[in-house]
Amino acid sequence: MKRYIPQQVEPKWQQKWREDKLYSPDLGNAKNPFFNLMMFPYPSAEGLHVGNMYAFTGTDIFGRFMRMQGLDVFEPIGLDGFGIHSENYAMKVNIHPFDLSKITEKRFLEQLNITGNSFDWTATVETYKPNYYKWTQWLFLKMYEKGLAYRKKASVNWCPSCLTVLADEQVIAGECERCGSKVEQKMLEQWFFRITDYADRLINNLKNLDWSEKVKIAQRNWIGKKQGINISYEVEGSDLKVACFTTRPDTNFGTTFIVIGPEHPDVYKLTKPQHINEVKEYIKLSTIASKEERIAEGRKKTGVFTGSYAINNLNGEKLPIWISDFVLGDFGTGAVVGVPGHDLRDFQFAKQFDLPIIRVVVGKDGDKTDITSESQVQEDEGVMINSDFLDGMDIHKATVKIMDYLEEKGWGKRVTTYHLRDWLISRQRYWGPPIPIIYCNKCGTVAVPEKDLPVELPFVEKFRPTGTGESPLASVEEFYKVKCPSCGGQARRETDVSDTFLDSAWYFIRYPSTDIENKAFDTQRSKKWLPVDMYIGGAEHSVLHLLYSRFVTMVLFDAGLIDFEEPFTKFRAHGLLIKEGAKMSKSKGNVVNPDQHIKEYGADTLRTYLMFLGPFDQGGDFRDSGINGIYKFLQRIWMLQEKLDGQNEKLGIKDLKFMHKTIKKVTEDISALKYNTAIAALMEWLNFLSKKQKLSKEEYQAFLLLLSPFAPHITEEIWEVLGENYSIHKHSWPQFVNEYLEDDEVSIVIQVNGKVRDSIKVQKDIVGSKEAIQKLATGTPNANKYLEGKSVKNVVYVEGRLINFVI
Repeated sequence: MKRYIPQQVEPKWQQKWREDKLYSPDLGNAKNPFFNLMMFPYPSAEGLHVGNMYAFTGTDIFGRFMRMQGLDVFEPIGLDGFGIHSENYAMKVNIHPFDLSKITEKRFLEQLNITGNSFDWTATVETYKPNYYKWTQWLFLKMYEKGLAYRKKASVNWCPSCLTVLADEQVIAGECERCGSKVEQKMLEQWFFRITDYADRLINNLKNLDWSEKVKIAQRNWIGKKQGINISYEVEGSDLKVACFTTRPDTNFGTTFIVIGPEHPDVYKLTKPQHINEVKEYIKLSTIASKEERIAEGRKKTGVFTGSYAINNLNGEKLPIWISDFVLGDFGTGAVVGVPGHDLRDFQFAKQFDLPIIRVVVGKDGDKTDITSESQVQEDEGVMINSDFLDGMDIHKATVKIMDYLEEKGWGKRVTTYHLRDWLISRQRYWGPPIPIIYCNKCGTVAVPEKDLPVELPFVEKFRPTGTGESPLASVEEFYKVKCPSCGGQARRETDVSDTFLDSAWYFIRYPSTDIENKAFDTQRSKKWLPVDMYIGGAEHSVLHLLYSRFVTMVLFDAGLIDFEEPFTKFRAHGLLIKEGAKMSKSKGNVVNPDQHIKEYGADTLRTYLMFLGPFDQGGDFRDSGINGIYKFLQRIWMLQEKLDGQNEKLGIKDLKFMHKTIKKVTEDISALKYNTAIAALMEWLNFLSKKQKLSKEEYQAFLLLLSPFAPHITEEIWEVLGENYSIHKHSWPQFVNEYLEDDEVSIVIQVNGKVRDSIKVQKDIVGSKEAIQKLATGTPNANKYLEGKSVKNVVYVEGRLINFVI
C-alpha cells in the first residue's frame, strides 16, 4: 500500500471544504448555535508563526469537537491590522501602511488556509477597512452620547520611539509594550473613555465568570479597588490642608512625614521660598520617568523637602512635607502619610533622608525593639502599641476604630480608590481610525453625524509620526478643514486616531453581522450567537483587550443595544511555546515559521505535534526532531487500512473495552482542553490495534472520528476511502458504553504486619473468595520471603482491596 502523501491530500480537502462552505453555519436559522473564537491575529509581514498556529489549532480542535456534538459551530477569522505595530513595521521596511496591509493580508490568509482550521471564510473582518472602522467610529459616538468619552489635558505616557501616547495598560515596567523604549511623561490634550465608571461592575462580575483564574486575578489587581480614608492635615502657619489617602489609618500614631507627588496642585503653595529652586529642578527631572517606572519596587527613593510641616491631629506632632516621584500627584489625593515602621516603601524613604521611624505595631514574633532593618517592617498583622487609645487592639479592629474616630472629629472621610485609570484612546499616529469629532469656534466640540461615517483615513504620503504631539493628519488641510455639521461654519476635524485596542474591543460582536452593511450588528443575530461561548487567547491581554472588551460590552448593554453584559461565556488562556529550551524571539533567530514544516510533513502532523507538546494551558518546547514521531504516527494510522476485515466480525470483549475506554478518555480530555493526554490515549489504542491481525471497520471508524479534530485532512481522506458519507467532520461523535469501562481485573495489596510487601492482579470474579486470594498472595516471591518459615497468626482480608498477614 502506498504511503500517505499529505501534500497531495490536504490542498484537495481545503479547497472542497471552502467551496462547500462546510464550516459556514446558517447565521440566521441555526438551531444549536455555538460561537467558538480565538483572539484574531495582528498580521505581521513575516506571516504566521508557530505560536499563532498553536493557539489557532487548540481553538479549532475544540470547535471541531463541539460540531461533532451536533452544534452549529461558528468559527470566524479576521485580522487586527490597524495600529502602531503595523505602522512601525511599515516605516522599517519603507512601505506605506496601505500597501503593506494588502501584502500582509494576502500572506496571512494564505497561511491560515493551509493550517486546516474550520474557519467560516464568509465572515471575516479586517480592522483597517472602512466597512469595519466605520462602526468603530460609531462606537466612539455612542460613548460620546453617553458622556463616556471626554477630552482633557493630562500628563500622559509618551513613547519617544513610537512618538505617541500610550494607555497605562500599554506601559510594562516603564517601557512601551510595543517597542520597549523607556516611556516619558507629557502634558497633552487627549481623548479618554470613562472605564472607571465601570470599575465596580468589572470587579464584581469576575466572580461569576468561567475564565482562567490567572486572568481574573490580573484584572482584579489592575482595577485595584482599595477602601480606606482620606485624612486631612493642617499645614503649620497656613490656611492650606493636605489630604492623604491610607488603607492603614491604625498606624497613624507612627506617622513621621508626608509625601506629595510632583504633580500635586498645591506643590508650589506648600514650598517655602528658600526651597523653591530645588523643588522646581526636582519636579522637572522627576516627571520625565513613566508612572510605571516611578512606582516600581526596589527603585532608589529620591525626594526634596518643601520646608513646610503638617500637624498630626492625633498627637500634635509636626510632619515634614516632602516631594517624591514615588507618589503620583494625579492618583488619589496625590499625597501619602509616611509610616516607615510599617510600610516598606516609607521605610526606604525614611532611611534615605534620615527621618524618624516609630514602631506602633508588634507582630506575632513579639519584637518590640526599634525598627532598623527592612526585615522588621511589619505590614500585615499584629497588635497596637504606642498608639494611645488603640494600644492592645488587633490592627484590623484598630483600623475600624480610628476611622470612626477621625470621621467623628471631622479629620477624615472614608473613601474607595482604584488603581484603574480612564482609558486614554487618542493616538498621534496615522494608521488608525480617525476620531469622529469636529471642533467649531461657535458650536464647540461637535460629533460627526452618523450618516457621514466613516470618516475615511486618507492616503497620506508622509505618514511618519511628527513627534510634535499631533498626528500626521494635522498637516493635511483637505482632511482637517471641514464645515461644522451644526452651523455650517468653518471648523477643524480631530486629527488624532483611536487606540488599536478599541478596534479589538468589539470585533467579536461584528462577526455574525459582517454581511449587513447598514448597522454595526443585527439585534437578532447577536441574540442568537452572542456572547461568545468559548474564547481562547493569551493571558498577556488580561488588562488590555480582555478588560476593554468587557467595558465596551457593558456600555452597549446599558444602552439597550445588546442583551448580555459580559462578552465571553468561557475564556481559557493558552500556554506559550519555547524553542529548544529558549524563548522564541527574532533577535535569537529561533522563531519557527510553520510553512516549511507543513510543506514537509503536512498540516495534520504539525497540528498534532503542537498539541502533543504539553498541556495546552502551559505550552511546550518545540523541537524539530520531535515532529517526525507524529508523522510516523499518522502514517501508521493510514496503513491500518491493510488490516481491515471485510467481514467486519463482532468485536471481542477486550477490543470493546479498549475502544470505549479510549472514547471516554479522549472525550473528557478534549472537553478540558487536555489535548496532549488525548493524543497519548490514541497512541496507546493504535499500539493495541497494530498488534491485531485483522481490524474491524467499527474500530477504525471510531478511531478516525476521535482523531479528526487533531488531523482533519487524513481522517477525511480515509473516511472517503472507506466509502462513508461526506464529511467525517459532520458525523456524530462516538459515545462510550459504561458496561465496557469496568475492569475485569482488580489489584489487591499484600501486607505483612501492616507493611506493603507486594500486590497482585486477580480476576474480578474471585475477589469474594478469601481462600483464593490468600493462596495467590502467598505465592508471590516478594510476600513469600516475609512469610516463609513464619507462623501466621491471622489473615485480614478487605474484599477487593488488600490482604494483611499477621505473623
